[in-house]
Amino acid sequence: MSAAAEPSVPTELRAATSLKIILETALLTSAEPLPLSELKKLGDTLLDNHQIGMLLEEIAQDWQGSGVELTQVASGWRFRARPHMQPYLDRLNPQKAPRYSRAVLETLAIITYHQPVTRGDIEEIRGVAVSATILKALEARGWIEVVGTRDTPGRPELFATGKQLLDDLNLRALQELPTLQQLGGLLEQQAGTDKP
Repeated sequence: MSAAAEPSVPTELRAATSLKIILETALLTSAEPLPLSELKKLGDTLLDNHQIGMLLEEIAQDWQGSGVELTQVASGWRFRARPHMQPYLDRLNPQKAPRYSRAVLETLAIITYHQPVTRGDIEEIRGVAVSATILKALEARGWIEVVGTRDTPGRPELFATGKQLLDDLNLRALQELPTLQQLGGLLEQQAGTDKP
């Protein structure tokens, strides 16, 4: 069939289809989530957030029913394996998930649910001293960050969660976490089922 016999496709539709393929390619090949500001740079014309969002939703729909999904996390958009596919992927690279001490998890939970907090606040809630190595390890992982200092003697650092924690938990915002009351209910349910 000659080029002249092909049905004419409007230039705008061709450009949108082309940009959709470009966005999809960038997202599939990026190791990190891509924010809208970066995705907007991929187009030849200036697009607003709504237009990019519509294309991202189309891409997400295109991947429905596959083993991967397009998700939005705190720092942008990314493709990830659907959770039910993880056991199969683990066969390729069998690694044990890192085990975190109770002190690390308690410290992270306190920062997450009471932020911004100082080291003194954490120690007061936990009732024991917080090791500097715990805070440094959480900072190195990007799960917490220093967001300022408290206006008190000694000007202690204020800690809050970092975007990497939200990305690792596949969340867009802290509000998607269960509340403390919901967590308490889950723990009570679990305690009830653990009894013989």
